[in-house]
Amino acid sequence: MRVTTGWQVTTPFVGTVYDRAYNMEMPELPDIVVYIEALERRISGSTLHQIQLASPFLVRTVDPPISSLNGKRVREIRRLGKRIVFAFEDELFLVLHLMVAGRLQWKPLESSRTGRNALAAFEFSSGTLILTEAGSKKRASIHVVRGAAGMKAMDKGALEVLNATELEFSKALRSENHTLKRSLTDPRLFSGIGNAYSDEILHRARLSPLKLTSNLNDADVQSLFRASRDVLSEWVVRLRAQSVDGFPAHVTAFRPEMAVHGRFGKPCPDCGAPVQRIVYAENECNYCAPCQTGGRLLADRAMSRLLKDDWPRSLEDLERLYTK
Repeated sequence: MRVTTGWQVTTPFVGTVYDRAYNMEMPELPDIVVYIEALERRISGSTLHQIQLASPFLVRTVDPPISSLNGKRVREIRRLGKRIVFAFEDELFLVLHLMVAGRLQWKPLESSRTGRNALAAFEFSSGTLILTEAGSKKRASIHVVRGAAGMKAMDKGALEVLNATELEFSKALRSENHTLKRSLTDPRLFSGIGNAYSDEILHRARLSPLKLTSNLNDADVQSLFRASRDVLSEWVVRLRAQSVDGFPAHVTAFRPEMAVHGRFGKPCPDCGAPVQRIVYAENECNYCAPCQTGGRLLADRAMSRLLKDDWPRSLEDLERLYTK
């Protein structure tokens, strides 16, 4: 196996401008599960023959070297949070984090392995896996680790909601006092849940994203637990059906079937009210005021500071602002 570098990577768009314009967000649990299932059908038991890298900086570890995967057979592919783990012979593991704009493509052996935004190509005996990343901020990463101890160091110990009991969920949720949005997306607390599916879970549970975990009652926790399991399970099934007989081609956190995420201003599927949002850093939180906050609009910190007492506290106040 060779490890080569030096591809020319074309990135015509810049950072978050590209990300926002093209609705790029980090793949989460349902997306990663479907990626893994597609990979299992193609490379389980296959041998990795060659790796091509566009840049050596993609690989964040030096020992063991990535060349140690030379000729190794894939024994297992599994998920670790939002990361994909390739378990090879001799207790070697390649841990891939797609981050925001990383995506995977599958190509037959005879096809071209290079292309726009290509960061790496992994040639197996059954075909070639291409890692791409849009934008100028290259955040995707590969770690190569050895043995159970190496993998344990990569594991944040977050709870796998689909395998957890309600008691375990409650314990993790109440272990720190944060907003529900923050807690659900904390990779130390819950595995694989990010910006998109936390919005969907909170909408399903009829809970405000800014409600503090210390203010939850038992009924709230039960509702959130059931919503988390239902939303994640339903989306795994939905995405699995969309990629039958193929490889996931349109992995995105913005889908028209979603209830609130990425649907600012569009009607809530349950009550018809316009979906609201709070914008922070490079992310946004989407919610339905009547379904989740008793009709009260949640204040964006920057806008609250700007508008002060004029910040609208209800949909009616907001409508009056727009019609003045």
